[in-house]
Amino acid sequence: MIMPTARRLLRNLALTCSAAALAAGSVYAQQPIRIGELNSYKTQPAFLGPYRQGMELAVEQVNAAGGVDGRPLQLIIRDDNSNPGDAVRTAEELVTREKVDLLTGTFLSNIGLAVADYARHRKVFFLASEPLTDKIVWEQGNRYTFRLRASTYMQVAMLIPEAVQMNRKRWAIVYPNYEYGQSAVATFKQLLKEAQPDVEFVVEQATPLGRIDAGNVVQAIADAKPDALFNVLFAADLARFVRAGNQRRLLENLPTVSLLSGEPEYLDPLGRETPEGWVVTGYPWYAIDTPEHQAFLDAYQARFDDYPRLGTIIGYSTILSLAEGLRVAGSTDTEALIEAFRGLEVTTPFGPITYRPQDHQSTMGAYVGKLAIQDGQGVMTDIRYVDGATVLPPDELVQQWRPADAR
Repeated sequence: MIMPTARRLLRNLALTCSAAALAAGSVYAQQPIRIGELNSYKTQPAFLGPYRQGMELAVEQVNAAGGVDGRPLQLIIRDDNSNPGDAVRTAEELVTREKVDLLTGTFLSNIGLAVADYARHRKVFFLASEPLTDKIVWEQGNRYTFRLRASTYMQVAMLIPEAVQMNRKRWAIVYPNYEYGQSAVATFKQLLKEAQPDVEFVVEQATPLGRIDAGNVVQAIADAKPDALFNVLFAADLARFVRAGNQRRLLENLPTVSLLSGEPEYLDPLGRETPEGWVVTGYPWYAIDTPEHQAFLDAYQARFDDYPRLGTIIGYSTILSLAEGLRVAGSTDTEALIEAFRGLEVTTPFGPITYRPQDHQSTMGAYVGKLAIQDGQGVMTDIRYVDGATVLPPDELVQQWRPADAR
Protein backbone atom coordinates (compact mmCIF):
# COMPACT_ATOMS: atom_id res chain seq x y z
CA MET A 1 0.00 0.00 0.00
CA ILE A 2 1.39 3.36 -1.00
CA MET A 3 1.22 6.10 1.68
CA PRO A 4 -0.53 9.24 0.47
CA THR A 5 1.85 11.95 -0.52
CA ALA A 6 0.66 14.47 2.09
CA ARG A 7 1.00 11.94 4.93
CA ARG A 8 4.47 10.92 3.72
CA LEU A 9 5.61 14.54 3.61
CA LEU A 10 4.30 15.21 7.10
CA ARG A 11 6.04 12.13 8.47
CA ASN A 12 9.31 13.02 6.77
CA LEU A 13 9.07 16.58 8.08
CA ALA A 14 8.44 15.31 11.58
CA LEU A 15 11.42 12.96 11.38
CA THR A 16 13.59 15.75 10.04
CA CYS A 17 12.55 18.12 12.82
CA SER A 18 13.14 15.45 15.46
CA ALA A 19 16.60 14.72 14.10
CA ALA A 20 17.39 18.44 13.98
CA ALA A 21 16.20 18.89 17.54
CA LEU A 22 18.34 16.00 18.73
CA ALA A 23 21.32 17.35 16.87
CA ALA A 24 20.76 20.82 18.29
CA GLY A 25 20.48 19.39 21.78
CA SER A 26 23.70 17.47 21.29
CA VAL A 27 25.50 20.56 20.04
CA TYR A 28 24.11 22.68 22.87
CA ALA A 29 25.24 20.16 25.47
CA GLN A 30 28.78 20.62 24.18
CA GLN A 31 28.71 24.43 24.10
CA PRO A 32 31.36 25.68 26.52
CA ILE A 33 30.54 27.61 29.66
CA ARG A 34 32.41 30.85 29.09
CA ILE A 35 34.09 32.25 32.21
CA GLY A 36 35.19 35.87 31.92
CA GLU A 37 38.31 36.42 34.05
CA LEU A 38 40.05 39.77 34.51
CA ASN A 39 43.15 40.50 36.56
CA SER A 40 46.29 42.59 36.99
CA TYR A 41 48.62 40.19 35.18
CA LYS A 42 51.06 42.88 33.99
CA THR A 43 51.61 44.57 37.35
CA GLN A 44 51.36 41.58 39.74
CA PRO A 45 53.04 38.70 37.87
CA ALA A 46 54.52 37.03 40.97
CA PHE A 47 51.06 36.17 42.26
CA LEU A 48 49.04 36.03 39.08
CA GLY A 49 51.34 33.88 36.94
CA PRO A 50 50.93 30.94 39.36
CA TYR A 51 47.27 31.91 39.82
CA ARG A 52 46.64 31.48 36.11
CA GLN A 53 48.35 28.10 36.12
CA GLY A 54 46.14 27.03 39.02
CA MET A 55 43.05 28.00 37.03
CA GLU A 56 44.30 26.17 33.96
CA LEU A 57 44.96 22.97 35.93
CA ALA A 58 41.48 23.04 37.45
CA VAL A 59 39.83 23.67 34.07
CA GLU A 60 41.75 20.74 32.58
CA GLN A 61 40.66 18.47 35.42
CA VAL A 62 37.01 19.53 35.27
CA ASN A 63 36.87 19.12 31.50
CA ALA A 64 38.66 15.75 31.60
CA ALA A 65 35.94 14.56 33.98
CA GLY A 66 33.20 15.56 31.52
CA GLY A 67 32.84 19.26 32.28
CA VAL A 68 29.72 20.52 34.03
CA ASP A 69 26.67 18.60 32.86
CA GLY A 70 28.56 17.73 29.70
CA ARG A 71 29.63 21.30 28.96
CA PRO A 72 33.35 22.14 29.08
CA LEU A 73 34.64 25.21 30.90
CA GLN A 74 36.35 27.88 28.81
CA LEU A 75 38.39 30.76 30.26
CA ILE A 76 38.28 34.14 28.53
CA ILE A 77 41.11 36.07 30.21
CA ARG A 78 41.77 39.81 30.08
CA ASP A 79 44.14 42.24 31.85
CA ASP A 80 42.60 45.09 33.86
CA ASN A 81 45.78 47.25 33.86
CA SER A 82 45.43 47.69 37.63
CA ASN A 83 43.02 50.52 36.91
CA PRO A 84 39.40 50.58 38.13
CA GLY A 85 38.13 52.35 35.00
CA ASP A 86 39.91 49.92 32.69
CA ALA A 87 38.62 47.02 34.78
CA VAL A 88 35.00 48.11 34.35
CA ARG A 89 35.47 48.60 30.62
CA THR A 90 37.09 45.16 30.41
CA ALA A 91 34.21 43.58 32.33
CA GLU A 92 31.73 45.22 29.94
CA GLU A 93 33.68 43.90 26.96
CA LEU A 94 33.64 40.39 28.40
CA VAL A 95 29.89 40.51 28.99
CA THR A 96 28.74 42.23 25.80
CA ARG A 97 31.31 41.26 23.17
CA GLU A 98 32.60 37.94 24.45
CA LYS A 99 29.19 36.84 25.79
CA VAL A 100 30.65 35.28 28.93
CA ASP A 101 28.27 33.53 31.31
CA LEU A 102 29.81 35.00 34.46
CA LEU A 103 32.75 37.03 35.77
CA THR A 104 35.59 36.16 38.13
CA GLY A 105 39.04 37.34 39.18
CA THR A 106 40.63 40.67 40.27
CA PHE A 107 43.61 41.09 42.59
CA LEU A 108 43.80 44.64 43.94
CA SER A 109 41.03 45.60 46.35
CA ASN A 110 40.05 48.81 44.57
CA ILE A 111 39.72 46.86 41.31
CA GLY A 112 37.60 44.21 43.00
CA LEU A 113 35.24 46.85 44.37
CA ALA A 114 34.88 48.47 40.96
CA VAL A 115 34.00 45.18 39.26
CA ALA A 116 31.64 44.21 42.09
CA ASP A 117 29.78 47.48 41.57
CA TYR A 118 29.65 46.77 37.83
CA ALA A 119 28.22 43.31 38.56
CA ARG A 120 25.54 44.91 40.74
CA HIS A 121 24.47 47.36 38.06
CA ARG A 122 24.61 44.81 35.22
CA LYS A 123 23.12 41.98 37.32
CA VAL A 124 26.00 39.65 36.41
CA PHE A 125 27.35 36.93 38.71
CA PHE A 126 30.87 37.79 39.96
CA LEU A 127 33.17 35.60 42.05
CA ALA A 128 35.92 37.84 43.42
CA SER A 129 38.80 35.44 43.81
CA GLU A 130 41.58 37.44 45.46
CA PRO A 131 40.80 41.05 46.52
CA LEU A 132 41.02 41.22 50.32
CA THR A 133 39.00 44.32 51.22
CA ASP A 134 36.24 43.68 53.72
CA LYS A 135 33.95 46.11 51.89
CA ILE A 136 33.43 43.71 48.99
CA VAL A 137 31.19 41.48 51.12
CA TRP A 138 30.16 43.87 53.90
CA GLU A 139 29.80 47.67 53.56
CA GLN A 140 29.63 47.56 49.75
CA GLY A 141 28.43 44.00 49.37
CA ASN A 142 25.79 43.11 46.79
CA ARG A 143 23.75 40.04 45.93
CA TYR A 144 25.68 39.39 42.69
CA THR A 145 29.16 39.24 44.27
CA PHE A 146 30.78 36.41 46.22
CA ARG A 147 34.36 36.27 47.51
CA LEU A 148 36.70 33.28 47.84
CA ARG A 149 39.78 34.35 49.76
CA ALA A 150 39.97 35.19 53.48
CA SER A 151 39.57 38.95 53.86
CA THR A 152 41.77 41.46 55.66
CA TYR A 153 39.52 41.25 58.74
CA MET A 154 39.86 37.48 58.82
CA GLN A 155 43.63 37.41 58.33
CA VAL A 156 44.24 40.19 60.83
CA ALA A 157 42.06 38.35 63.35
CA MET A 158 44.28 35.29 62.84
CA LEU A 159 47.31 37.34 63.96
CA ILE A 160 45.76 39.14 66.93
CA PRO A 161 46.35 36.32 69.48
CA GLU A 162 50.09 36.39 68.70
CA ALA A 163 50.16 40.19 68.82
CA VAL A 164 48.51 40.17 72.24
CA GLN A 165 50.87 37.47 73.48
CA MET A 166 53.84 39.72 72.60
CA ASN A 167 52.55 42.11 75.29
CA ARG A 168 54.02 45.19 73.61
CA LYS A 169 52.58 48.65 74.12
CA ARG A 170 54.14 50.89 71.46
CA TRP A 171 53.29 49.73 67.94
CA ALA A 172 54.50 50.99 64.59
CA ILE A 173 52.48 50.36 61.43
CA VAL A 174 53.55 50.32 57.78
CA TYR A 175 51.17 49.68 54.91
CA PRO A 176 50.43 50.41 51.23
CA ASN A 177 48.14 53.40 51.04
CA TYR A 178 45.11 52.01 49.20
CA GLU A 179 41.98 50.08 50.11
CA TYR A 180 43.64 46.80 51.18
CA GLY A 181 46.24 48.45 53.43
CA GLN A 182 43.79 50.93 54.92
CA SER A 183 41.29 48.18 55.68
CA ALA A 184 43.91 45.93 57.30
CA VAL A 185 45.23 48.73 59.52
CA ALA A 186 41.77 49.79 60.67
CA THR A 187 40.93 46.22 61.67
CA PHE A 188 44.28 45.65 63.41
CA LYS A 189 43.92 48.80 65.52
CA GLN A 190 40.34 47.96 66.43
CA LEU A 191 40.92 44.32 67.38
CA LEU A 192 44.20 44.92 69.21
CA LYS A 193 42.74 47.83 71.17
CA GLU A 194 39.80 45.65 72.21
CA ALA A 195 42.17 42.93 73.44
CA GLN A 196 44.82 45.26 74.90
CA PRO A 197 43.28 48.63 75.83
CA ASP A 198 46.57 50.28 76.84
CA VAL A 199 48.20 49.79 73.42
CA GLU A 200 49.58 52.84 71.59
CA PHE A 201 50.16 53.34 67.87
CA VAL A 202 53.19 55.61 67.88
CA VAL A 203 53.87 55.89 64.13
CA GLU A 204 52.13 55.01 60.88
CA GLN A 205 53.81 54.96 57.49
CA ALA A 206 51.37 54.86 54.55
CA THR A 207 53.37 54.28 51.38
CA PRO A 208 52.32 54.55 47.71
CA LEU A 209 51.79 51.08 46.25
CA GLY A 210 54.90 49.94 44.40
CA ARG A 211 56.84 53.14 45.13
CA ILE A 212 57.99 52.92 48.74
CA ASP A 213 60.82 55.20 49.84
CA ALA A 214 62.17 52.47 52.09
CA GLY A 215 65.03 54.40 53.67
CA ASN A 216 62.86 57.26 54.85
CA VAL A 217 60.10 54.90 56.02
CA VAL A 218 62.55 52.86 58.09
CA GLN A 219 64.07 56.01 59.59
CA ALA A 220 60.66 57.41 60.53
CA ILE A 221 59.77 54.17 62.30
CA ALA A 222 63.12 54.01 64.08
CA ASP A 223 62.73 57.61 65.31
CA ALA A 224 59.43 56.69 67.00
CA LYS A 225 61.15 53.94 69.02
CA PRO A 226 58.35 51.36 68.81
CA ASP A 227 58.58 48.04 70.61
CA ALA A 228 56.51 46.12 67.99
CA LEU A 229 55.59 46.40 64.31
CA PHE A 230 52.55 45.58 62.20
CA ASN A 231 53.46 45.22 58.51
CA VAL A 232 51.03 45.10 55.58
CA LEU A 233 53.53 45.62 52.72
CA PHE A 234 53.92 42.94 50.05
CA ALA A 235 55.77 42.23 46.79
CA ALA A 236 58.60 44.61 45.85
CA ASP A 237 57.64 47.08 48.59
CA LEU A 238 58.15 44.38 51.20
CA ALA A 239 61.56 43.41 49.81
CA ARG A 240 62.76 47.02 49.79
CA PHE A 241 61.48 47.63 53.30
CA VAL A 242 63.12 44.49 54.70
CA ARG A 243 66.43 45.28 53.02
CA ALA A 244 66.47 48.82 54.38
CA GLY A 245 65.30 47.61 57.80
CA ASN A 246 68.09 45.06 57.97
CA GLN A 247 70.71 47.55 56.83
CA ARG A 248 69.71 50.01 59.53
CA ARG A 249 69.18 47.23 62.06
CA LEU A 250 65.60 48.30 62.71
CA LEU A 251 64.22 44.78 62.50
CA GLU A 252 66.63 43.21 64.99
CA ASN A 253 64.69 42.18 68.09
CA LEU A 254 61.58 44.06 66.92
CA PRO A 255 58.56 41.74 67.35
CA THR A 256 56.53 41.86 64.16
CA VAL A 257 53.23 40.53 62.88
CA SER A 258 52.79 40.70 59.14
CA LEU A 259 50.08 39.98 56.59
CA LEU A 260 50.93 37.83 53.54
CA SER A 261 54.70 37.71 54.19
CA GLY A 262 54.73 33.90 54.40
CA GLU A 263 53.38 33.52 50.87
CA PRO A 264 56.06 32.12 48.52
CA GLU A 265 55.40 34.93 46.04
CA TYR A 266 56.75 37.45 48.56
CA LEU A 267 58.86 35.30 50.87
CA ASP A 268 61.05 33.57 48.30
CA PRO A 269 62.66 36.77 46.96
CA LEU A 270 63.83 37.70 50.49
CA GLY A 271 66.22 34.74 50.68
CA ARG A 272 68.85 35.28 53.37
CA GLU A 273 67.33 38.66 54.21
CA THR A 274 64.18 36.99 55.57
CA PRO A 275 63.37 38.60 58.94
CA GLU A 276 63.39 35.65 61.31
CA GLY A 277 60.72 35.46 63.98
CA TRP A 278 58.05 37.48 62.20
CA VAL A 279 54.57 36.05 62.79
CA VAL A 280 52.90 35.89 59.39
CA THR A 281 50.05 34.55 57.33
CA GLY A 282 51.22 32.54 54.34
CA TYR A 283 51.37 29.28 52.45
CA PRO A 284 53.98 26.71 53.56
CA TRP A 285 53.28 24.30 50.71
CA TYR A 286 56.24 22.11 51.73
CA ALA A 287 54.87 21.43 55.20
CA ILE A 288 51.14 20.79 54.66
CA ASP A 289 50.29 17.14 55.22
CA THR A 290 46.65 16.65 54.28
CA PRO A 291 45.14 14.36 51.60
CA GLU A 292 43.47 17.26 49.77
CA HIS A 293 46.66 19.27 49.53
CA GLN A 294 48.84 16.30 48.60
CA ALA A 295 46.56 15.36 45.71
CA PHE A 296 46.66 18.94 44.46
CA LEU A 297 50.43 19.22 44.91
CA ASP A 298 51.10 16.00 43.01
CA ALA A 299 48.89 17.10 40.11
CA TYR A 300 50.35 20.59 39.94
CA GLN A 301 53.97 19.45 40.01
CA ALA A 302 53.28 16.80 37.39
CA ARG A 303 51.65 19.39 35.13
CA PHE A 304 54.03 22.34 35.57
CA ASP A 305 57.23 20.87 37.06
CA ASP A 306 57.22 23.63 39.68
CA TYR A 307 56.05 24.25 43.22
CA PRO A 308 52.78 26.10 43.84
CA ARG A 309 52.38 29.57 45.28
CA LEU A 310 49.45 30.94 47.20
CA GLY A 311 48.12 32.35 43.94
CA THR A 312 48.01 28.82 42.58
CA ILE A 313 45.69 27.76 45.39
CA ILE A 314 43.39 30.74 44.80
CA GLY A 315 43.21 30.25 41.03
CA TYR A 316 42.62 26.51 41.38
CA SER A 317 39.97 26.92 44.08
CA THR A 318 38.21 29.63 42.08
CA ILE A 319 37.56 27.23 39.21
CA LEU A 320 36.56 24.41 41.56
CA SER A 321 34.08 26.78 43.20
CA LEU A 322 32.59 27.88 39.88
CA ALA A 323 32.34 24.31 38.61
CA GLU A 324 30.54 23.17 41.76
CA GLY A 325 28.25 26.21 41.77
CA LEU A 326 27.35 25.66 38.13
CA ARG A 327 26.67 21.98 38.82
CA VAL A 328 24.36 22.78 41.74
CA ALA A 329 22.63 25.56 39.81
CA GLY A 330 22.12 23.33 36.78
CA SER A 331 22.33 26.48 34.73
CA THR A 332 24.41 29.57 33.94
CA ASP A 333 21.46 31.78 34.86
CA THR A 334 22.57 34.50 37.26
CA GLU A 335 19.77 34.02 39.78
CA ALA A 336 20.29 30.27 39.77
CA LEU A 337 24.01 30.77 40.45
CA ILE A 338 23.31 33.14 43.33
CA GLU A 339 21.03 30.60 44.97
CA ALA A 340 23.53 27.80 44.35
CA PHE A 341 26.43 29.73 45.92
CA ARG A 342 24.53 30.62 49.08
CA GLY A 343 25.70 27.85 51.39
CA LEU A 344 27.72 26.15 48.64
CA GLU A 345 30.27 23.63 49.92
CA VAL A 346 33.48 23.08 47.96
CA THR A 347 36.50 20.86 48.61
CA THR A 348 39.73 22.78 48.03
CA PRO A 349 43.41 21.99 48.63
CA PHE A 350 42.94 23.67 52.03
CA GLY A 351 40.01 21.36 52.82
CA PRO A 352 36.26 22.01 52.68
CA ILE A 353 34.96 25.57 52.54
CA THR A 354 31.47 27.08 52.54
CA TYR A 355 30.17 30.26 50.93
CA ARG A 356 28.14 31.87 53.68
CA PRO A 357 24.60 32.87 52.69
CA GLN A 358 24.58 35.88 55.03
CA ASP A 359 27.47 37.74 53.37
CA HIS A 360 28.73 35.64 50.41
CA GLN A 361 32.15 35.24 52.06
CA SER A 362 33.82 31.85 51.86
CA THR A 363 35.25 30.21 54.95
CA MET A 364 38.63 29.50 53.34
CA GLY A 365 41.28 30.01 55.99
CA ALA A 366 45.02 30.62 55.98
CA TYR A 367 48.19 29.32 57.58
CA VAL A 368 49.88 31.22 60.41
CA GLY A 369 53.48 30.63 61.42
CA LYS A 370 56.89 32.18 62.07
CA LEU A 371 59.55 33.10 59.53
CA ALA A 372 62.91 31.37 59.63
CA ILE A 373 65.86 30.79 57.30
CA GLN A 374 66.74 27.28 56.19
CA ASP A 375 69.52 26.65 53.66
CA GLY A 376 69.55 30.31 52.74
CA GLN A 377 65.83 30.41 52.02
CA GLY A 378 62.94 31.91 53.96
CA VAL A 379 60.41 29.39 55.29
CA MET A 380 57.45 29.24 57.63
CA THR A 381 57.79 27.18 60.80
CA ASP A 382 55.45 26.37 63.70
CA ILE A 383 52.54 26.45 61.28
CA ARG A 384 48.87 26.09 62.04
CA TYR A 385 45.84 26.33 59.80
CA VAL A 386 43.16 28.77 60.92
CA ASP A 387 39.70 27.94 59.59
CA GLY A 388 38.16 31.10 58.19
CA ALA A 389 34.86 30.34 59.89
CA THR A 390 36.50 30.91 63.30
CA VAL A 391 37.63 34.48 62.56
CA LEU A 392 34.52 35.97 60.96
CA PRO A 393 32.48 38.62 62.78
CA PRO A 394 29.16 37.64 64.37
CA ASP A 395 26.05 37.69 62.23
CA GLU A 396 24.57 40.69 64.02
CA LEU A 397 27.53 42.82 62.92
CA VAL A 398 27.33 41.51 59.38
CA GLN A 399 23.67 42.51 59.26
CA GLN A 400 24.58 46.02 60.40
CA TRP A 401 27.38 46.39 57.85
CA ARG A 402 25.83 44.77 54.78
CA PRO A 403 23.26 46.76 52.73
CA ALA A 404 19.71 45.48 52.99
CA ASP A 405 19.38 45.09 49.22
CA ALA A 406 22.43 42.80 49.17
CA ARG A 407 20.65 39.98 50.97
